[in-house]
Amino acid sequence: MKIERLPLNGLRALAAASREGSFKVAADRLGVTPGAVSRQIKQLEERLTVTLFERHANGVRTTAAGRRLAEDVDAGLARIAVGMEAIANITPDVTRLLLSAPPSFTQLWLLPRLADFELRHRQLEISIDASQALSEPSWHDTDARLALRYGRPPWPGVSTLPLFGDVLVPVCSPTLLDHRPIERPQDLLAHTLFDVCWSTSGSGGFPNWRDWFSAAGLAGQPLPTLRHYSLYGLALDQVIAGRGLILASLPVVADRLVSGVLTCPFGDRWMLPSPFRYELVIPDNGKPPPGIREFIDWLLDEARHFSLTTPGMPEP
Repeated sequence: MKIERLPLNGLRALAAASREGSFKVAADRLGVTPGAVSRQIKQLEERLTVTLFERHANGVRTTAAGRRLAEDVDAGLARIAVGMEAIANITPDVTRLLLSAPPSFTQLWLLPRLADFELRHRQLEISIDASQALSEPSWHDTDARLALRYGRPPWPGVSTLPLFGDVLVPVCSPTLLDHRPIERPQDLLAHTLFDVCWSTSGSGGFPNWRDWFSAAGLAGQPLPTLRHYSLYGLALDQVIAGRGLILASLPVVADRLVSGVLTCPFGDRWMLPSPFRYELVIPDNGKPPPGIREFIDWLLDEARHFSLTTPGMPEP
């Protein structure tokens, strides 16, 4: 019998009635009336010219032919159910990106912007490796490994796409200024200063507080108490708690300045240009797989918008 001509309603009624041993219970399971089940099975019997149920005063009993057909129908329906579930759970072709990036930049600049991109590009699975180490970039048919890096280019053996330059600004918690106002560079000498010890590839010569004081006209001035940290985020937590100031990378703290969690006591004065840059490290050959090109374009657009709309940032 051709599939197109199968009496599916009758077959479902047969299978349910055989399992339940009752037209009434089968009707409840199928959401129809007992009369509908009885008619569908009667039509099926007439079509096959075979008795599928023995009817008697106390109910119905499936015949041998009825049991055999019911078992085949149940098996077929089970296969259909498995197939439908498998189709429902199929994931469209997915491209996977492993992105390595400095922890502080990841947490404070990248992640707040990445969420919207991920919602619009569900076929790209992005994993973040918050690390300072420079991993070798690569891309293949369905996966890629890229890196965001902060340092002094060039990066040997790879290609890079510049995101933006950097400037360093003294920032603190607004609560710190309530107790001891800061109006001139020399006022910082009365405060605790936090310093981050960079130890990554390309981080040699990172500007520090001594460079900032020199640029502000206080060269040779004895520095106040310095607290040295190896992780930017830890030092920034201390600053947010009102325990001192940090010479911060503007992209890392820009959102916190806008929200008011941090403040720059000098505004756009005494900003220290940095020779370091934020760059996307990519393979120097081949083409990006589907989804990766969209990510790269999005990241470059976000970086350009940030540079153009953030006071004090170098022009892209």
